[in-house]
Amino acid sequence: MAYAGNTNNTNRGGGRPAPEGFEQVLQIRRVSKKTQGGTNVSFSALVVTGDKKGKVGLGLAKAPNVADAIKKAIRLSNRDLVQVPLVDGTIPYETHSKYGAAKVLFRPAPKGTGLIAGSSVRAVVEAAGITDIVCKVLGTNNKTSNARATFKALKQIETLGKKYQLLKALKAS
Repeated sequence: MAYAGNTNNTNRGGGRPAPEGFEQVLQIRRVSKKTQGGTNVSFSALVVTGDKKGKVGLGLAKAPNVADAIKKAIRLSNRDLVQVPLVDGTIPYETHSKYGAAKVLFRPAPKGTGLIAGSSVRAVVEAAGITDIVCKVLGTNNKTSNARATFKALKQIETLGKKYQLLKALKAS
């Protein structure tokens, strides 16, 4: 018969505490480097974090093992956050961005459309809390480039939102 004692022990083993927001690992890659003493093997992790209320971050990190790479990427993604202005669950402006060979196109969508986006773009947009958007990825299938192009586009939306608010405040006064 099994022990039926304290069953609400959610943090067994002293691992890291439960995240307060949204975290998703987009990609883990095994990276090797030839050196004079042999081959050094490490892992790179691409992680997106967000609070599903407009804040989103992207982190890419490398470490000797997978768990350390993921922890490092989460720490880096929480360091560089973007506040995306949301209007009824979508973005306020149409935008396009380019990072390397990746080009992304974002269009606001009416309520009920859902997330129409590719894999890495979908994860970044979902972490930001956007529920209705139409995205198109052009140029490459590289997840890292697509995620970075998406993050760059969200930064553009953030700066456009700040400019609009500033102009609106100046016009009102």
